[in-house]
Amino acid sequence: MSYSTDFYTAAQELIAAGQFIDRKGWVPATSGNFSARLPDNTCAITVSGKHKGQLTPSDIMLIDALGQSLDGKTPSAETLLHTHLYQRYPTTQAVLHPHCLSATLISKLWSDAVVLEDYELLKALPGITTHATQVRIPIFANDQDIARLAQQVDRYLDQHPATCAYIIAGHGIYTWGNSVAAALRHLEALDFLFECELRLHRVKNQ
Repeated sequence: MSYSTDFYTAAQELIAAGQFIDRKGWVPATSGNFSARLPDNTCAITVSGKHKGQLTPSDIMLIDALGQSLDGKTPSAETLLHTHLYQRYPTTQAVLHPHCLSATLISKLWSDAVVLEDYELLKALPGITTHATQVRIPIFANDQDIARLAQQVDRYLDQHPATCAYIIAGHGIYTWGNSVAAALRHLEALDFLFECELRLHRVKNQ
């Protein structure tokens, strides 16, 4: 099929994001999935089963607002988790889901959420202007039934609309932003903050 200029621009941004995230070690094997919303409310999203540090334009596909393929390619099984975020947040233009080691370990040590408090780097997250704040990142149990998991996330976000990310236990993190660059900034900040919490946890439990 013929893709729009907007699609190709988004594809290049996702490819670059994949290379950056891979250099950080956040997408081992073929893990993770990334997407970007287009002006017509369709989405460019990574196809299933490709290494995210080695993406090419053919590894980016087009889906509609409900997550249905528009070009015959196969998206990730977790596509609904992307489209639900786009439906909920009109300003969201990108969703990133890597399998960061820090987030995976956090989910094994904390139960329902990790609370980040009094860190200067919290100002890298949307709407935060001071370190003197508290950010709660929820942790959801992993579930192979993605529709059910998406509904669970939706119920939480109904009550906590300012949430900027969530973790799936033993799996990875979802974060989003008003551009691919913004979502990357959130991701990098959260990875650093998770590492801070892990090191503090280790010291406290020595």
